[in-house]
Amino acid sequence: MKIYRVGGAVRDELLGLPVKDHDYVVVGSHPEEMVQLGFRPVGKDFPVFLHPQTQEQYALARTERKVSRGYKGFEVFASPEVTLQEDLARRDLTINAIAKDQNGNIIDPFNGIADLEAGVLRHISPAFVEDPVRVLRVARFAARFGFHIAPETLALMREMVHNGETEALVPERVWQEIARGLMEHHPSRMFYALRECSALSRIIPEVDALFGVPQPAQSHPEVDTGVHVMMAIDYAASRQYSLTVRFAALTHDLGKGTTPPDEWPRHIGHEMRSVALVKDMSERIRVPKEERDLALLVARFHGDVHRAEELRSATIADMLQVTDAYRKPNRFQAFLQACACDFHGRPGYADKPYPQFERLIKAFTAARNVDAGAIAAELKRSDVDPTDLPKLINARVREARIAEITNCFSYNSISQSK
Repeated sequence: MKIYRVGGAVRDELLGLPVKDHDYVVVGSHPEEMVQLGFRPVGKDFPVFLHPQTQEQYALARTERKVSRGYKGFEVFASPEVTLQEDLARRDLTINAIAKDQNGNIIDPFNGIADLEAGVLRHISPAFVEDPVRVLRVARFAARFGFHIAPETLALMREMVHNGETEALVPERVWQEIARGLMEHHPSRMFYALRECSALSRIIPEVDALFGVPQPAQSHPEVDTGVHVMMAIDYAASRQYSLTVRFAALTHDLGKGTTPPDEWPRHIGHEMRSVALVKDMSERIRVPKEERDLALLVARFHGDVHRAEELRSATIADMLQVTDAYRKPNRFQAFLQACACDFHGRPGYADKPYPQFERLIKAFTAARNVDAGAIAAELKRSDVDPTDLPKLINARVREARIAEITNCFSYNSISQSK
């Protein structure tokens, strides 16, 4: 039995990056021996075991053979005769096929170290085309490391898209990879890579449709809507915002992709069109409820948030109610963060002030001071018809919140004038 550390742990160590998880390949062993040594079997599709003390994963060296479409369509062969090089050869990229033995020696049969130094994402063999998830993974690695994709690898990715391999991707796996890509330092690189191999139009056509759609140059110097959305998600990453905020920034302008060309560069009513597209997209790739719900709110209200300094107190009070700010204050904070990403995601706007954020936080803080329970209790003690009570309570609470918001803004105006 020989044990090697492999994959991302070796790659990240060579890059000087923090290593989160360690994976190991075991050569020259079999399942019965692993169990005898105290390892706990967990693999369903191939023999993987957890170390009895560290709980780290140890997989028997194996080879794979494509037997059907999709990323699960493989027949796995594991035996003591499978060599380390044979196991490494089934991996996707050269930078992920580097191993390290128990004495610290590096085994690099496919020149992955050279590609790490050159900043290149390169496939190992023509078998790369057998797993459609690799299209998404390579694009995600482009976002994570800033590496460029080797021309021959990009050609294989295009071939996979052309042959319909990406159609076999299951929705949950698409979301998993998109979510991980959004959480990288430069998420836009993932989407540009997917566009470059024509995969974005197959996987998330709603985002792909934004590229080439113009916006008014006076408010959007970048003009192109797709470029603007990429800048918005990169801004979200630079602020280390959550996945929910980043997904909302990605999808807030989807409706602009359906604006008739004869109406360009204006996009009247794109907010409600965006809402419908976010719903469809979220259902198709199984976006979790938390991410979907925030994206829907941002798609619907980001234009109103940008006009916060012009809105009447009543309009702001209604927005706070519809966004469920009182019950979900953290989500309301994320909602404003996503709207700020829309504002800052333009050339020259990254460091500009966005007073709408603080204005709406002040309005929310003021409106939250209203004691809805006290108002309800007072009305219940009156002679109001019980059937009219719910409507009357809501109206009185709304009036009180509008008054608090108005007073808040008036006080701030007086303070500033002094």
